[in-house]
Amino acid sequence: MQPHDFWQEIHPPASFDPSGGHSSFYPATLADGRQIRLPIRPLSDGQHALASLIVNQASFAVLDALAEDLAGHLSLLRPDVVVGLPTLGLTLASVVAQKLGHHRYVPLGTSRKFWYSDELSVPLSSITTPDQEKRLYVDPRMLPLLKDCRVVLIDDVISSGASIRAGLSLLQSAGIEPVVVGAAMLQSDRWRKTLAGEGAHWPERVRGTFSTPMLVKGGDGLWHATVL
Repeated sequence: MQPHDFWQEIHPPASFDPSGGHSSFYPATLADGRQIRLPIRPLSDGQHALASLIVNQASFAVLDALAEDLAGHLSLLRPDVVVGLPTLGLTLASVVAQKLGHHRYVPLGTSRKFWYSDELSVPLSSITTPDQEKRLYVDPRMLPLLKDCRVVLIDDVISSGASIRAGLSLLQSAGIEPVVVGAAMLQSDRWRKTLAGEGAHWPERVRGTFSTPMLVKGGDGLWHATVL
């Protein structure tokens, strides 16, 4: 597959075997059995790798399917408003909000407007940009939309958990505690320890469209899934 071919198609159930050895892609499986091929990204040690999802490069059909599935999980918690994390979480959050029947959503941002407050900001870093620490802001004008509401916080992928933890910390500074956290992909389970540091209840409040494991290079030169 060419790099631009990934995230473009939803495949029928059982098209690929997730437990087998993988050379270039890992087949993520949605709740209804349909599958998406995700490129494999080796980590710096050369012996481990993760499946990758870049949601704003996905086809509209794939984005729609991911948002539809996630909205189905989140609807059970009856959220009043969706909050999206930058950058790629905003792409997913806006579509999920529409699927939930909302007429708008609240985007968090990393660009400080002159009317923002430093007290309503926290440091932000991610696994994909570890050397680019930014600050995460909430527009103070949006706070009335969140007060006394059932809030869902959405990112595209939860991997290390750092971005979600920053979002939770920021919302807490404004007196807001989401009822649920959502993502298209839960990438391995490393995020659980990070979120537990924000509160023991948080790992159990996370909902994802699909989960992907840490991959380990085998003696056959292929990537094999560890236990999810």
